[in-house]
Amino acid sequence: MSPSLILVLGLFPLAMAYAAASDLVSMTISNRLCLALAGGFAACAMVLGLSLAEIGQHLAAGGLVLVVAFGLFAAGWIGGGDAKLVAATALWFGFDQLMPYLLFAAIFGGVLTGLILMLRARPLPPPAANWGWAQRLHAANQGVPYGIALAFAALFVLPETSIWRAALGL
Repeated sequence: MSPSLILVLGLFPLAMAYAAASDLVSMTISNRLCLALAGGFAACAMVLGLSLAEIGQHLAAGGLVLVVAFGLFAAGWIGGGDAKLVAATALWFGFDQLMPYLLFAAIFGGVLTGLILMLRARPLPPPAANWGWAQRLHAANQGVPYGIALAFAALFVLPETSIWRAALGL
């Protein structure tokens, strides 16, 4: 199995799954995870032999999303971990699949938010009352673990990306 295939089929999906699980359980997304995604993209770009122009486009997409996402964070609309995760993911997708990714993240995020609000309107089931993560998720003063929606959207869009096709030799 080629190194690029391992990075695209291994690192990226595992990082997204970890981001979703971490956000669900602790309402945090690790800086190390976002740095690993950025480093993984750099390694993948080198292994795949992306041109400087292609790498520049991916960096521009990630940078643009980082600026916008941190504006949203500064306004209090999203969490800092979500801002870093969406930017690190945009780095992998570039402008080619950025809009589909953001669209699916918004759709999945809306569904997730609706489900959480419905669950918060009901009492926490007795077995879950002792689980710290369930109490946090159920608390009305907590946000929504949007990293779940970002991860699902990333995994949904990944097969359409140029990096995926290049790693598979398509």
